[in-house]
Amino acid sequence: MLQALSSVLLPVILVAGLGALLSSRFPIDQATVSRVTLYLLSPALVLDVLLRTPVQVGEALHLGAAYVITMLLCLGLGWLCGVGTAGLSQRSYSASVGIWNSGNMGLPIALFAFGQAGFERATVLFLASFVGMYAVGPAVYSVGRSGVHPLEALRDVLRLPAIWATVLGVALRLLHVPLPEGLTRGVALLSQATLPMVLLALGLHLGAAGRPRLDARLWLASGARLIGGPLVALGVGRVLGLDAQNLAVLVLSASMPTAVNALLIAREYDADVETVAGVATLSTLLSVLTIAGVVTLLPALTGQPLHP
Repeated sequence: MLQALSSVLLPVILVAGLGALLSSRFPIDQATVSRVTLYLLSPALVLDVLLRTPVQVGEALHLGAAYVITMLLCLGLGWLCGVGTAGLSQRSYSASVGIWNSGNMGLPIALFAFGQAGFERATVLFLASFVGMYAVGPAVYSVGRSGVHPLEALRDVLRLPAIWATVLGVALRLLHVPLPEGLTRGVALLSQATLPMVLLALGLHLGAAGRPRLDARLWLASGARLIGGPLVALGVGRVLGLDAQNLAVLVLSASMPTAVNALLIAREYDADVETVAGVATLSTLLSVLTIAGVVTLLPALTGQPLHP
């Protein structure tokens, strides 16, 4: 499993590292890169996943509800990690713990650990993470903020294309209406560009900002993400009565490091980008050890055996 994790982490580090190198040598408009990802590529990824996932709607809703509850509790855990900091920094700690990497790390690790059935359920969690990220993330940075009305915060959420891509995808699935083949291929092509662009965005920020600070609070938030997250998911899954397979995939998903997309949202809403980038970087580096531990314990905790 350590070898499998290394094969997943190495591309992540490579792409982000190249972005950091590029940003340290040339002036690059990071806001433009973030907005291309946020407003064009991410909605394509959401729609592509919705149209392709084979999991039944009822099971997907049950699993998705467990994910959303876990995410909300983790947002609260992150909020506690930021107690005593300025308002925007505390919100950034909340987002750093509550928004995790269900995509370019969660999907392949679920495949390695639980085979194709686990991968299919991980795609449901990946979709739930995108919807939750773009619905809850802006709200974390906007609701209750000085000068921001709740209706204005809601408008900010509804203007994100990922939300409308979700509505469109669900409608097409429920009505059994296929997209024309050419349009489907175009959406898939944009979708494939999303994860590399997200990693480049992290690298671009790190290259421009230099070495991130590694203070005690960043270590605390990273621990909350990598250890607190799976413990919260285990409790939520048991309370909601998830079967062994869905419970195992949920706990594994919640053990992933902070999502780089949290950085894009922080940048878009003028939050504490340095804090989010620091937690994302540190938790990603530490995750090779913590995820290996979680995977080892999952059969005993959930009753779901690992894929041979």
